[in-house]
Amino acid sequence: MTTLARDRGVVAQTPPRVRHRSLTGYVVMPVILALVCLGLYLYVGSRELDSIEARSLNAASLAKATWEHVQLTAVSTLLTLIVAVPLGILLTRPFTRRIRPYVLTLLTLGQAVPTIAVLVLLAVAFLFLGFQAAVVGLVLYAIIPVLLNTMVGLEQVDESVLEAGRGMGISKFGVLRRLELPLSVPIILAGVRTALVINVGTATLTTYINAGGLGDIIVAGLSTNRVLIQIVGAALTAVLALLIDYLAGIAEDFLRPKGL
Repeated sequence: MTTLARDRGVVAQTPPRVRHRSLTGYVVMPVILALVCLGLYLYVGSRELDSIEARSLNAASLAKATWEHVQLTAVSTLLTLIVAVPLGILLTRPFTRRIRPYVLTLLTLGQAVPTIAVLVLLAVAFLFLGFQAAVVGLVLYAIIPVLLNTMVGLEQVDESVLEAGRGMGISKFGVLRRLELPLSVPIILAGVRTALVINVGTATLTTYINAGGLGDIIVAGLSTNRVLIQIVGAALTAVLALLIDYLAGIAEDFLRPKGL
């Protein structure tokens, strides 16, 4: 663990050593998730739904909620990367050493605030509702894992490798682009996977600020005391989280530099 992670008391999401997955390793998770969805479909189809359940559990409503959830997760994660990775790079440069502890403390305290509190603050104090407000709340909550993993990944690069690059006449930016970032990719990607899963789960809360998503299904079940609707909404959220984590794992396998 680097000095940064040890001093901050934070355990970075460090990926394990690479083990190339077999074809079976790539197939197992989609098959399991497909079976879960099939079982859920058969279970719901075997029940006699009342008018409230039928309104929430029809194909159009579930597809719309799932698509909204995917959009919330994708956009918030993309913006998290745009903010967190450059900020992580900036905070590992020597000229930011003095302000680094203050920035990290501020961000860590911000993440300690419950997501629902951030969403309510945006809604009540700033009258900020809907998709955009939800994305802001999700970015604020998911930025820490990516930021810390970016910093830890950059700081764990062997100094002798960097010195060799400088000795070959490579500029500071060239060392960052050609050596530091490629060698940090595994740890940064682990942070991205964490942020993705966090966003999938947290996005269910954005229903309270009219942002849609699978939270609409869950809350519809809670407000009408329909357990079946709650189960379907929660199960689809779990399936989506596992599917996105699986896809992120495949991306990690392909984006990881050879030899790492």
